[in-house]
Amino acid sequence: MISQVEVTSARSLAECYALLAQRPAGLRVLAGGTDLMVQLTAGIGVERLGHALDIWRVPELRQLSFENGTLRLGALTTYAELIESPLIATHAPALAAVSREIGAWAIQNRGTLGGNVCNASPAGDSLPLLLAAQAVFVVGGPRGERQIPSSEFFVGYRKTALGADELLLRIEVESDEQAGRMVYRKVGTRRAQSISKTLLAVRAQMRQGVLHRVRIAAGCLGPVPMRCYAAEAAAEGKRFEPRSLPGARAPVDASEVAAVQAALDADVKPIDDIRSTAHYRRRVSGNVLAQLLAELSGTTA
Repeated sequence: MISQVEVTSARSLAECYALLAQRPAGLRVLAGGTDLMVQLTAGIGVERLGHALDIWRVPELRQLSFENGTLRLGALTTYAELIESPLIATHAPALAAVSREIGAWAIQNRGTLGGNVCNASPAGDSLPLLLAAQAVFVVGGPRGERQIPSSEFFVGYRKTALGADELLLRIEVESDEQAGRMVYRKVGTRRAQSISKTLLAVRAQMRQGVLHRVRIAAGCLGPVPMRCYAAEAAAEGKRFEPRSLPGARAPVDASEVAAVQAALDADVKPIDDIRSTAHYRRRVSGNVLAQLLAELSGTTA
């Protein structure tokens, strides 16, 4: 049971920074609350909660804009806003699509992209897409602002590179036109409102019929959402037509598909848990990756 928790409801970044500078014991930032409320109901981390900083009414964290090929998404951007935004639909449609798979309408209307990032769950559905997009996380606090590449942000199980006196301010993502088309696939127990067994995201450009600037990221295949660097290197400069997939009648070069799958297998560190087994995750993720690369290879250059 929580006997008493002090709550500060900030209305500006200045108010947030003033509290962060004090570093009160047991401080927890409250955005949409869709993760924190579940944890408190289950009694997870209750003993460590001493002060809540409610940032829901901070207007500086609500921007959603596009400039010079880059989307700037405030930390309080909700999944519903990602789903409904014409900017997202035009410049990063995969982010809108994955948002439709996160919870029900109540969660989509309250849950935030920044909350998903800072919760840092390996099952966070948006995180592999942000990693594959090479997103940049802009953070700030009383000491000023700084940028953290998404590849350096997740440092351990549910741990991030955020300082104790820092907030996530916004996420910056290059558009598909700028960095290449992004595709993903989530595998869960059912089609809707399901926690991932595995989720892979791939972004790449097509040049002269082959894939370039390949970026691959995965969720639920290790203690953190991760970039898959060996798989990226194996896929770079290749073309994976749909008929090259395993089991197809006329494979183009099955050895190239197998090489990328083997590289992915070396990248990841899945575990057995209540949702799935490590063997299932490895096998299915390899097949999903082959499908995603074939989908991108079918993109008109």
